[in-house]
Amino acid sequence: MRISFSGKNLEVSDYMREVAEKKLSKLDRYFPQDTEAQVTLSVEKNRHIVEVTIPHEGRIIRGEEVSGDMYASLDNIVEKLEKQIVHNRTRLAKGLRQDAFRDLPEEFDEDEEDGPRIVRVKQFSVKPMSEEEAMLQLELLGHAFYVFRNVDTNEINVLYKRKDGNFGLIEPL
Repeated sequence: MRISFSGKNLEVSDYMREVAEKKLSKLDRYFPQDTEAQVTLSVEKNRHIVEVTIPHEGRIIRGEEVSGDMYASLDNIVEKLEKQIVHNRTRLAKGLRQDAFRDLPEEFDEDEEDGPRIVRVKQFSVKPMSEEEAMLQLELLGHAFYVFRNVDTNEINVLYKRKDGNFGLIEPL
């Protein structure tokens, strides 16, 4: 796996890069060699944040871990991503390496039937509105996201609340 690093509010040292590559090499068993991973290391006050994004065959595997120590965040993100991959192995298996799930530790031997499932379906009319009006609706409802038809593009958009307090907008291509 090829790994590219970026840093926010910190300079990524060669040693940090080396440690991260060593820890993330644990994920090499799941992906072909030409797979690229983007790692962002950042520091906000006393929070050490590691974000890993792995785009692979039209899917994006992503994880974020926050702790008081960058090395602990690196350890936790690898564990989190591996659990995510193993938990969704039946859906991901076609694009991963053929021997990816051979010799899995017992702790990862989960039954797919116990995973999340759709328990409720909700239908509603999608009202055309501006992005500003959608932001207001999102705030008024107190939800994490809001689906609306953008009055400017006439496309379905999703507005969501980000962890930093700002908003994100998802638009179709």
